Amino acid sequence: MKEVEERQRRIQWFLEDRFGMFIHWGIYAIPARGEWVQSTEHMTVDTYRQYFEEFDPVLYNPREWARLAKKAGMKYAVLTAKHHDGFCLFDSKLTDYKATNTKAGRDLVQEYVEAFRAEGLKVGLYYSLIDWHHPDYPAVGNHPMRDNEEYKKQPLDFNRYLEYMHGQVRELLTCYGKIDLMWFDFSFDDMVGEKWKATELVNLIRSLQPNILIDNRLGGNIKSSDPEIYAGDFASPEQIIPPDGVCDENGHSIPWEACITLNNNWGYHATDVDFKSPAQVIRSIVECVSKNGNLLLNVGPDAKGEIPKESVDILEQVGEWMRRNGESLYGAGKADLPKPEWGRFTRKGKKLYAHILDRGIGPVNVVGMKGKVKKARLLADGTEISIETPWMGVYAGEEDLLLNLHANKLPDARNTVIELELKD
Repeated sequence: MKEVEERQRRIQWFLEDRFGMFIHWGIYAIPARGEWVQSTEHMTVDTYRQYFEEFDPVLYNPREWARLAKKAGMKYAVLTAKHHDGFCLFDSKLTDYKATNTKAGRDLVQEYVEAFRAEGLKVGLYYSLIDWHHPDYPAVGNHPMRDNEEYKKQPLDFNRYLEYMHGQVRELLTCYGKIDLMWFDFSFDDMVGEKWKATELVNLIRSLQPNILIDNRLGGNIKSSDPEIYAGDFASPEQIIPPDGVCDENGHSIPWEACITLNNNWGYHATDVDFKSPAQVIRSIVECVSKNGNLLLNVGPDAKGEIPKESVDILEQVGEWMRRNGESLYGAGKADLPKPEWGRFTRKGKKLYAHILDRGIGPVNVVGMKGKVKKARLLADGTEISIETPWMGVYAGEEDLLLNLHANKLPDARNTVIELELKD
């Protein structure tokens, strides 16, 4: 119970911000076949090292990334300080396999945290529990050498790896100022919980940064009313928005964040041009918030350090919509009303927001809200929307109200938001 209470204290900013940028970037951007390329192509450490030797992100400018995130309406970001390949974007004293030893010659994490803070955004760091480069990490799961019997015969000391991993987490939370969020990835099979010495690790984290948020991928049962210390502050569904959000064992909503790609890959993939439309992104944010969740939307910068133009264009259009309608999402949540056939609801205090995704025919029917709404307006420009009541039950139920948009087309086909001011 104590962990749940502490989580509620820490999590408030997260519930307010609702929308963040995930950034998957590393030397895997050079082969440009996604962040799992070393695993999918069974590359040895020696084969993969060519990308370490070539890495030279001459166009890396995290201030541009941060400005884009802010323009898109995002409030926080999470950068891959170390992905599964073990390459570190930060100047770790525990390895030579790091950005400062490449042609970049710079601590790329340091520049990231400074740039995003300068734009008023909260900063998070992603850290992979898995490490395909470290000799003491076993060739299990999707390790590139999982089918190499000779490699698997080599002796290893997993405790030595854990010392290394815990040590790098200490570095990240000691050398870069306040970190708002720690995003671990990932546990599987028996590589879970205390296999990572998770209690010891979280105690270390809390001793260094007491108010930091931690995701749920160390293991443990975040849905329990008495969760383990390492169960996490929020759930992290991947590439899916849960139909009913995420609830604890008693059916109460708990904090969660859907992490979703803009195309079909996390890391840069040169031939993956299957990008989501701005409307799809907007609707995904609304879907999350309507179920008390956040959206962490991913970009994968290329080998030179630029976010692809397709991603930039999408985020700028999302930002244009957020500038006018973000009030319906920041600090908002589930409305506890039946899901309407025309879209979704979000709610913040005495304001109910109707997100109209499908115009349908005739007025917009709001079930069970007759006599409960003081006034209605288009959130984007303040235009008054007339409220009508059904006559003789012809259009809707007797306890419903109707919102008359007049025009046959929605003012914003991506998502038209009507703010309903509720009566006391």
